Amino acid sequence: MTFSPDAWQTFATISFCFALLMFSRLPADVILVGGVALLLLLDVITAPEALTGLSNEGMATVGVLFIVARGLVDTGVVGWISQTLLGRPKSIAAAQLRMMAPVAALSSVLNNTPVVAMMVPAVAAWAKRIEVSVSQLMIPLSYAAVVGGTCTLVGTSTNLVVNGMLIEATDGPGLGMFELAWVGVPCVLAVLVFVMAFSRWLLPNGGHRVDRFEDSRQYIIEMEVEEASPLEGLSIEEAGLRHLPGVYLIEIEREGHLITAVAPTEKLVAGDHLVFAGDVRSVVDLKNIRGLRISEEQVFKLSESEYSRCLAEVVISPTFPFLGKTIRDMGFRKHYGAVIIAVARGGERIKTRIGDIELKPGDTLLLESHEEFVDQQGYSKDFLLMSRIENSAPMRHERRFLASAILLVMVLSVSIGLASMFEAAILAAGAMIVGRCLSVQAARTSVDWQVLLVIAAAIALGGALEKTGAAQTIAETLIGLGADSPTATLVLLFCLAAGFSAIISNLAAAVLLFPVALSASLQLGVDVKPFAVTLMIAASTCFATPIGYQTNLMVYGPGGYRFADFMKIGVPLTLVVGVVTALVVPEVWPF
Repeated sequence: MTFSPDAWQTFATISFCFALLMFSRLPADVILVGGVALLLLLDVITAPEALTGLSNEGMATVGVLFIVARGLVDTGVVGWISQTLLGRPKSIAAAQLRMMAPVAALSSVLNNTPVVAMMVPAVAAWAKRIEVSVSQLMIPLSYAAVVGGTCTLVGTSTNLVVNGMLIEATDGPGLGMFELAWVGVPCVLAVLVFVMAFSRWLLPNGGHRVDRFEDSRQYIIEMEVEEASPLEGLSIEEAGLRHLPGVYLIEIEREGHLITAVAPTEKLVAGDHLVFAGDVRSVVDLKNIRGLRISEEQVFKLSESEYSRCLAEVVISPTFPFLGKTIRDMGFRKHYGAVIIAVARGGERIKTRIGDIELKPGDTLLLESHEEFVDQQGYSKDFLLMSRIENSAPMRHERRFLASAILLVMVLSVSIGLASMFEAAILAAGAMIVGRCLSVQAARTSVDWQVLLVIAAAIALGGALEKTGAAQTIAETLIGLGADSPTATLVLLFCLAAGFSAIISNLAAAVLLFPVALSASLQLGVDVKPFAVTLMIAASTCFATPIGYQTNLMVYGPGGYRFADFMKIGVPLTLVVGVVTALVVPEVWPF
């Protein structure tokens, strides 16, 4: 195996980056961008080649899909999915099965990137509600989407490209639409069984479970069931109000009567006042439930649009001008342009109705205010501390059908070939903003730039591997080791394609290795089709690294993973899929 000097420098740089990703705590974007910068300084790649990832359509598609996903979150579509479709499984394995099976099925006929983009926030909310570590669910989500794409010809663009190359090389009909299911379905089953059986040991457990009252700032907040609410007539259990994390239903006030020790079978009635105790994130969750509203009438006297409001926490200072007055008498809304919706006092439960509370120095107030409140009052001597609660803007429930329709049109337009994934995604993002499914500011802040930098840098490093000839040299050397045996060559091809797709894009790995596979089949005098199918499966087996596939990168941050977490579960899972492929492919597509 002979490398040119540039190839050696590229190979050494990428190896060093991988070592840092596995054994250091440096962020992935810093390491990979640093690797690109080093190759640029060594004159291995040019400036345009270093920047090529920033103009890559796949990278841009992921960025735009963040906006689409945020629109689905802000309209309550994601919340509906996590509560209605995913349900309340009894164990982590059951939760993984309930999530992975439909995701794999969807990804077999739809592009897996929008499927994961939609499911990431839904799974995060679901994990919180069922009190399961989100790190036990995010990698399985990505893996299900990846392996689901191996079941049909349209499951991934890699399948289509390799099939096109197969048709061109053999002048034959290529593969049928569902022919890959012979090997794809066993691979899906193998991934499901492996993840459910071993993920508890191979995936990190982030300890997502939270004690209900561990936060010292416990608020008492009163919510009202609206007229014509979808919650009307449902029991507490059916309405999803029994197992909300970090919040506890204390009592219900109904037409002057108090219901304490509320049973889960208690039916909700329009006009019910529900009294909850919980931390600040619980209050945000309650505000986002369709059909519930904060019961204090003063909240709805704010002049600002409902969607320009947010929640903020402030701590009363000893110089607060309204000490000794009740909240009702002090005119807080008129003076500050905000309303008090809850008060916390050193962990003490304040039983008095909010309008009758007399504020004391050190009290923490939960406010509903306009978006500029914190900036305007940040240096006021009336408050000791002040902070805005992230993602506390009201849900746009009335836009949920529009957001769902936009998502459906985006997916269908890609499925029938009416538009590319990027074109459909950018139109969908624009429709979300124009249709007021989310604000312009929310669209700006929804993009995870760290993920995009990692994708762009990985593309540049993969391009360097191809440009210098290092990839081709490695491929020809390893394939040559099994030249006397079709089965050995097929196994080596799988290993090589899986290894390459962990470093460069799976499409690039497949395109790079198809000529090598074709050459090997000609030398052996056997049919190239089993090698082509193996290449499709192996190139999509991007389990071992987060940079191997864009869905892995999309769950990397939300799951709180490190690079080594993917290696720990991804390497043995790749071997399992490899064994399944090596056993099934020669039987279905003989040499």
